[in-house]
Amino acid sequence: MSSLSQPPMSWRLCGNQVKLWRTDAGVTREELGREAGYGEETVKSMEQGRRRPTPRFLEVADQMCGARGKLIATQEYLQPDPFVPYAKDFMRYEAEAVALTSYQPLLIPGLLQTEETMRRLFDVHWPPLDDETVEERVKARLARQAIMATQTKAFTFAIGEAALRNTLGCREAHKRQLLHLLEVGRQRNVVIQVLPTEGANPGINGPFVLLESPTHERYAYEEGPTSSTLHSSPEKVNALVQSHVMIAQCALDPDDSARFIRRLAEEL
Repeated sequence: MSSLSQPPMSWRLCGNQVKLWRTDAGVTREELGREAGYGEETVKSMEQGRRRPTPRFLEVADQMCGARGKLIATQEYLQPDPFVPYAKDFMRYEAEAVALTSYQPLLIPGLLQTEETMRRLFDVHWPPLDDETVEERVKARLARQAIMATQTKAFTFAIGEAALRNTLGCREAHKRQLLHLLEVGRQRNVVIQVLPTEGANPGINGPFVLLESPTHERYAYEEGPTSSTLHSSPEKVNALVQSHVMIAQCALDPDDSARFIRRLAEEL
């Protein structure tokens, strides 16, 4: 089983703590399940971390096992992870970076998305996400956007024309998204360029993000549907830097890009 298909470590740790307290107190799974309203197999699944321990389960286990609030306190660590596991390292480097360069051919970059766009994208995620996970991820993505207010950071975005034309099923919301791009693009530390659909360029190989740390180390991030890679090797990073140079040359300049985006917004 891959690390991405395993239950969250917090589920396993919490369940194991319940099992240890229950065993030490001499309480059987059957007794705990009967009191909490769960079958013995469900109790076993939660103790083994295959199912998320519920608040009711933790409250009853805490009372029956004399944990004095220690098991109830684990609830806050069972909240949905705001980021998929393989993106966590990138988020840390992104928050510290002094320069960020992004290329997205099919989607508006997350740092530039409106909340409406975020929700639409999470709504069509497959396999489906539960409401709580959607809320956590929207909240986390909005929090990430705080770095855009840091005027000493430099941001460069190349966005494919296809991303700008895809209304995601709601023309009014997409118009607000395009107007948001124009607003953000007015910041002096932000450059937004549109890459027209016509023609061949290195961008056909997929999206990527380049980061420069405060100590001028450079990293490259490539993300796919189920995995991603954060590169630090100079060879890989330099290859993607050169790709972005070619993409920028094929893209409209910032002023023409703004006019292009404004024209699309006016057509909606």
